[in-house]
Amino acid sequence: MWQRIKNIFSKREKDYVELDNQERLSIIEKSCKQVSRGVFYSTVIIITSFLPIFLLEGQEGKLFHPLAYTKTFIMIIDAILVVTLAPVLISFFMKGKFKPEQSNPINRFLEKVYEPVIRACMKYRKTTIGINILALVVSIPMLFSLGKEFIPPLDEQSILFMPVTLPDVSNSEIKRILQVQDKIIKSVPEVEQVLGKAGRANTATDNSPLSMIETIIMLKPKSEWREGMTKKKIIEELDSKLQIPGVVNGWTQPIINRINMLATGIRTDVGIKVYGQRLDSIQLVSERAQQVLKSIDGVKDLYVEPVTGGSYLEIDIKRDQLSRYGLSVDDVNMTIETALGGAVISNTIEGRQRFGIQVRLAEDYRNSIDRLKRIPLNTNDAGIIPLESVADINFVDGPPMITSDNAILRGAVMFNVRDRDIGTTVQDAIDKINAELKLPNGYFLEWSGQYEQLISGQRTLMMIAPIVLVIIFLSLYFAFKSIREAFLSLITIPFALIGGAFLVYFYGINLSVAVAVGFIALFGIAVETGVVMVIYLNDAMQQLVAKKGNSAETISPEEIKEYVIHGAAKRLRPKIMTVCVSLFGLTPVLWSTGVGSDVMLPIVLPMIGGVLTSSTHILLVTPLIFLMTKEYELKKFGKLEVLDVKH
Repeated sequence: MWQRIKNIFSKREKDYVELDNQERLSIIEKSCKQVSRGVFYSTVIIITSFLPIFLLEGQEGKLFHPLAYTKTFIMIIDAILVVTLAPVLISFFMKGKFKPEQSNPINRFLEKVYEPVIRACMKYRKTTIGINILALVVSIPMLFSLGKEFIPPLDEQSILFMPVTLPDVSNSEIKRILQVQDKIIKSVPEVEQVLGKAGRANTATDNSPLSMIETIIMLKPKSEWREGMTKKKIIEELDSKLQIPGVVNGWTQPIINRINMLATGIRTDVGIKVYGQRLDSIQLVSERAQQVLKSIDGVKDLYVEPVTGGSYLEIDIKRDQLSRYGLSVDDVNMTIETALGGAVISNTIEGRQRFGIQVRLAEDYRNSIDRLKRIPLNTNDAGIIPLESVADINFVDGPPMITSDNAILRGAVMFNVRDRDIGTTVQDAIDKINAELKLPNGYFLEWSGQYEQLISGQRTLMMIAPIVLVIIFLSLYFAFKSIREAFLSLITIPFALIGGAFLVYFYGINLSVAVAVGFIALFGIAVETGVVMVIYLNDAMQQLVAKKGNSAETISPEEIKEYVIHGAAKRLRPKIMTVCVSLFGLTPVLWSTGVGSDVMLPIVLPMIGGVLTSSTHILLVTPLIFLMTKEYELKKFGKLEVLDVKH
């Protein structure tokens, strides 16, 4: 019994290796040299992959530049610390009893599962590569079948109700409509506060006509909503209750509405700007476009910006009658200005402000054309005469507001997009407009709103993406000093696309600038993991050459295979750790529910799905391609190309 206990303790004592300080530091130095160059260039690649984000402009640039700057500065410091501070810290903390990797039960389990799988992949090479290529081929049309939008709509926790009435609505009528709407909105249980205004604020930057209403709806916390209610259902319920004759409803959010109006001049998601030389022709073209757009799925809150329909009081002076009464045009104009507009007779001072005191006719004497005709005029010869004796007074139609872009008259057809993505909806609208709408000579259309920004963002990303891939390839070449090894690491990028495409597709996320940012970040992570695998595979080749020599006479294909498996399986832990760090850092976003989570989810989904498939490709396919490459080198050149991964 005593001998058995003694044997057990003697076995435990052999489960670790004791190293003197000099040998320990030597091993640490060698290990750091082995991976430092690859990790350094991997960091450079991640920084490079974020270059397209810096070239984004406008709204998308403002949104994603902070992310790009933050990650870039972090990675620059990380690249410096990898080759300076990290080896020092390792020398401080890696002390004591060093146990082999086999002593770790998790590592033993992973190797036990992984080694038979990698051997099967190397046995059935065509099947393994074929499955990967098939998955890639399937993911590409899946990705292109997704809808398109500029940026995922951020839930602002509030609603902006923007109805539009007829352009000649009176002040009293618009007040009545506004009060009725506010009462109806407040009757919905989820609404906490309502604040509406009609017309423009007292500022030169707000050119809203009196016919446009802006109502901000503040919602209660979601915990107080009725069961099963969503923001979409609240808007649908409000829209059904607010069907008022002569009023066209419009639903958006306060912040995004201001951004759209400042950036494009369109207050809805999408707008068609109609340019021409005559306002009546612009109105006619806009109404025809409205009729075409009505049948398109996803088009909501369709509205034509009125360029005609305003009512104006026109007073036309009879110049041939003025001489009969000894009057001049200025005499008549001064009387009209004083009676209707008011004349400043004095000023009042209240604190630091001055206000003009105006005098004009009371409303009872100027609220109809008949009374305006009886406004008295003093003459030298005929005494007091009515205004109608020297002027014709009528109401005439005219433009409620004249809008121009680049000195060209403009109208607009505006609509929001709901229950469908903007990209597909607008593309259907463009096709139908081009097929059914014929424009007069000298008139043209321009698509604006978020679609304009979507096209601008896509153009920027498509222009810079090839340049980034070239820079990544050059970085890999400088890391390995081999075009073949650089290509072996770069090939992980398209296979990283597989998981990202599948996850985005099954979550029902539309393609947007946010999704593009997620894929850009994914490519850097995928290349980093691939670099780690290639480093250890080359290290295994060095061990083989050191033991057998570098010649086809001393090395057999079977030995190359065993050493490749050794390089892939025996160094499994650092590769799994590289993948897990990315996954553990990104996965919590899937369960986040706060403000901004609807923008973060499209960024994170491609990264999570891509990390899973790229790591699978790196663990199974990269060693296979590496093995096939080495077998080809041995057969053609009679020796292996062994890279120095230690210096």
